[in-house]
Amino acid sequence: MGRTLRILSGGAAQGLVSRLQAAFEHKHGCRIEGTFGAVGAMKDKLLGGAPCDLLILTQALIADLGAQGRADAATATPVGLVQTGVALKEGHAPVAIRTPQDLKALLQAAPAIYFPDPAKATAGIHFMKVLQALGLGDDVGKFKTYPNGATAMAALAQAAEADAVGCTQVTEILITPGVRLMGLLPAPHALATTYTAAVAAGAQEAELARALIGELTGPAAGETRRSCGFE
Repeated sequence: MGRTLRILSGGAAQGLVSRLQAAFEHKHGCRIEGTFGAVGAMKDKLLGGAPCDLLILTQALIADLGAQGRADAATATPVGLVQTGVALKEGHAPVAIRTPQDLKALLQAAPAIYFPDPAKATAGIHFMKVLQALGLGDDVGKFKTYPNGATAMAALAQAAEADAVGCTQVTEILITPGVRLMGLLPAPHALATTYTAAVAAGAQEAELARALIGELTGPAAGETRRSCGFE
């Protein structure tokens, strides 16, 4: 495996890439080296000069990077829509989250609230606004923030507090053992984000990047995308 395909991606796509990785590496005789995290942090890495062949970021950011000449706009392809959800520890009794009042009551009662970076992560930025809209923005003593949704959910799974609550994109909840998706953020606080893949400008392995875009977005991976939380 002499060739390495380097990816900078939002955490939302980690589960999907990992599901397709082994077959892709075998088929193309290469190695995938993926860095997954908050979308803002991935942008910072790219602009800081980190080697990258393939970007999987929000649709808006890919468009912006394409306009800057940092991504090949002609290769931009939607991967899918990702909703933002609420998680509890595995084994917790189901909780209905149908209204903002349901959500507020759950969060008020929680001893700790786990979510991704409120400055750089798509879901974290949004969820902080939700907390503020619900009048809970000052409960900072309960906030447990992490670099991305996957690390936040992993921490929730290990939390000592049985009634701790987490919020991030459903893709990151579904891939984390020990936590369970309870529902989506209710309107008007819902967040659905379209993720898009594109070849990075100056990619060393542009051909491999285009091939993986085809695998990630093609009809053969439709059921895998759905099972990983993409709509």
